Amino acid sequence: MESFSQTIEEGLRKQYAKRLFKPFAKAVAEYGLIKAGDRIAVCMSGGKDSALMAKLFQELKRHNKFPFELVFLVMDPGYSPANRQKIEENARLLDIPVTIFETDIFENVFHIEKSPCYLCARMRRGHLYAKAKELGCNKIALGHHYDDVIETILMGMLYGGQVQTMLPKLKSSHFEGMELIRPMYFIREKDIIAWRDENGLEFLRCACKFTEQEAQPSADGGKRQKVKKLIYALKSEDPEIEQNIFKSVENVSLSTLMAYKDRDGVRHRFDED
Repeated sequence: MESFSQTIEEGLRKQYAKRLFKPFAKAVAEYGLIKAGDRIAVCMSGGKDSALMAKLFQELKRHNKFPFELVFLVMDPGYSPANRQKIEENARLLDIPVTIFETDIFENVFHIEKSPCYLCARMRRGHLYAKAKELGCNKIALGHHYDDVIETILMGMLYGGQVQTMLPKLKSSHFEGMELIRPMYFIREKDIIAWRDENGLEFLRCACKFTEQEAQPSADGGKRQKVKKLIYALKSEDPEIEQNIFKSVENVSLSTLMAYKDRDGVRHRFDED
């Protein structure tokens, strides 16, 4: 009799191949995210996106044309016992051999009033890089998807006064020889949700001490939800809106910009000689 994990895997090969596995493989190939000999830390937060990413990596590994290794890495930043148990149960259910390590990040940022979520994210990234390097990995993989990318572009413009995006891969400036990759770059969130719901899966959302308190606002003050709604409204009038937002950071004409920053952060104006 087929196990639940095998059913999930069969689904990724068949009914979800076009919506999930093929976009995953396309990002890996188009952006050169995996090279022969890589040892990749697949970072799992307990949420739907990173759990799907882990299963897609397992599927890719079965078809790989060159050797690479995977470590399924879970950082416990101070989860409640119930949330920690949920992560472990899902890992067993999906047949993902996770490596779990503990940190005290939640405790360290809980009493910080200014930008605790930003600090938490920075600390999480640093701990993941450090642990991955300790385990012999040269890359960490994060589960950001297509919708995260286009929302980030608009949030930067509307709330940050800048044009930037999430890159599909990025060399670490603090951990020599380490690189961050985002192989879910072309996958739509609605397809991740469909995969989750049709398989009856339940995952954590943000499970820190802030969001466990119902009176607390969302991490970004609701900005991302506002941008989601804006994109949805625009898309109802023009179905190409999302694709155009995504492509906007690939089709930048420096000659028509008022100013831009180079790789070293130096600002250049349009009227410079």
